[in-house]
Amino acid sequence: MPTAEITFLEAIRQALQRLLRERSEVVLYGQDIGSFGGAFKVTAGLQKEFGAARVFDTPISESAILGSAIGMATQGLRPVVEMQFADFMMTAVHQLLNNASTLHYRTGIAAPMTVRAPCGGGFGGGPFHSEELETFFCHMPGIKVVYPAFPADARALLYSAVMDPNPVVYLENKYLYRHVKEWLPNDWMPTPLGVARVCRPGTDAVVLTYGAMVHEALRAAEQLAAEDVGEVMVLDLRTLKPLDTDAIVAAVAATNRVLIVHEGWHTSGFGAELAAVVAERAFHLLDAPVGRLTAPDCPIPFAPELEKAYRPDAEKIHKALVELLEY
Repeated sequence: MPTAEITFLEAIRQALQRLLRERSEVVLYGQDIGSFGGAFKVTAGLQKEFGAARVFDTPISESAILGSAIGMATQGLRPVVEMQFADFMMTAVHQLLNNASTLHYRTGIAAPMTVRAPCGGGFGGGPFHSEELETFFCHMPGIKVVYPAFPADARALLYSAVMDPNPVVYLENKYLYRHVKEWLPNDWMPTPLGVARVCRPGTDAVVLTYGAMVHEALRAAEQLAAEDVGEVMVLDLRTLKPLDTDAIVAAVAATNRVLIVHEGWHTSGFGAELAAVVAERAFHLLDAPVGRLTAPDCPIPFAPELEKAYRPDAEKIHKALVELLEY
């Protein structure tokens, strides 16, 4: 089977390209995504291939972008909109929380819309351009939340997100766009939402994580194995809502120690939800308290050295896992 090494960014583009080719009801739009190809060039070339009627630019109005997507979704289209940065969605949260998420409950009408949201730090963007807001979106009934870590999943999960009958927030960690590559087949199948994946087996502890932190956790786990300290499982959640709680319980049963890692803020972060799932369903399996490694409760710094101290990384995960294994 023919294969090619593609970046995380190219994987997203391939999914969008396939959707436009196969599904006439799919349209893409957002700020500068047309001839310019978007702020990160994810949609480069798509307007030229499919025309301005299906791939087009919008005014700088996040509320208008999301509101129009809701309208299109009720009329037989499957809009895929790009928020230039996930942070900007907060100016339009009403459209998600009170319109898109409640539409089917209120009217029985589906709203199959997908919101692509670049997020995360690691490039000196500071606040407004680096925030991790997955907890906000997961808190909204009626919204699904997808957060892939690898090109294969980025491609396959985006296709499934667009074909889902519900509103989906599809989070793309910007650091992954060009830093992560995989050799992938040209032929591929969609991946179902709500299914976690064991990226690395282990018996001594498990890291529950997603997005860019999956790669940091894998580096930390490999270092611990090389040091003969322990074998750590890494569970990539992939979809945060619906959450694969069965996979989480199975991972706890196999390891008896849990470290939760995410790039978002600590207080009321998604890690708190994961810790609650472990406490409710797998407390009897634990040999140590559940650990959480997150960003601190402060705005994201601009300065590279401060941002490095702010974000979890392999070094911090390694230290946290050593403490957990020694408990």
